[in-house]
Amino acid sequence: MMKLTASQIQRLSEKILAQWKSQNLITLKVEEKQVLQAMKDAINKELQAEVDLEKEVHGLMDQMEQQGQEFQRGKMFQLLKTKLAKEKKVIL
Repeated sequence: MMKLTASQIQRLSEKILAQWKSQNLITLKVEEKQVLQAMKDAINKELQAEVDLEKEVHGLMDQMEQQGQEFQRGKMFQLLKTKLAKEKKVIL
């Protein structure tokens, strides 16, 4: 997972919004700071969904190990994460 700081998320949101505005892809009907806050909230929500997904994957792998199944954790992690992300419609 890519970890972003609050300031990185702020800059990312500002850059995206500036690009949308420069290409006339968006017309603001509320203050820009409200739009930026909504964008930051959406990014944080997606990042948290990925963190939650990773916790679930680790839990599944722990269960598999307790059942005596042998596998390579690195390969299995990526496989399970991709599969669960698709099922839960989490954007990676």
